[in-house]
Amino acid sequence: MKSLICRVEDPSSGRYLEARTEVVGDDFVVAVGGGERPHIGCVVLAQPSGAKGGDTKWSASCSVLTIPPHKEEPIARGIAKKLAATLGRVTVVTAGVHDDNIDAEGIATYLRLGEELAEKLVDALG
Repeated sequence: MKSLICRVEDPSSGRYLEARTEVVGDDFVVAVGGGERPHIGCVVLAQPSGAKGGDTKWSASCSVLTIPPHKEEPIARGIAKKLAATLGRVTVVTAGVHDDNIDAEGIATYLRLGEELAEKLVDALG
C-alpha cells in the first residue's frame, strides 16, 4: 500500500480540503476533510466501466451513502467519479467538511476546491 496526502486551499478565505489516499492493490481509498471539524458525512463508491464512445476510455457508476443531514455528496462523488473514470480504478471516497454558519459563497468555494482536489489527485495517482 502507498499513502498520499494532497491539499488545496482558497487563499482569500483560508478554506481548504485535504485528501489522505491509500492505494489498495489497483484501487483507491480517499478520505477528504476540511473546515473547522473534518468528519465522515458521506461515502461514495465509484466503479469504472467501459465508455460507450467519445474520447474517454472509462466512465464510472457511483453508489452513495450519506449520513443525514450532511451535504458532502457533490464533493465526494466528483472526486470518486473523476478518479474512477480517468484512471479506470475502483475508488472509495469519504468526505466531511464543517464550517459553522457557512454561507452560499463558502459552499461554492468548497465545491470548487473539490474539483481542484480531484484534478490534483488524478495528476498524483495517474
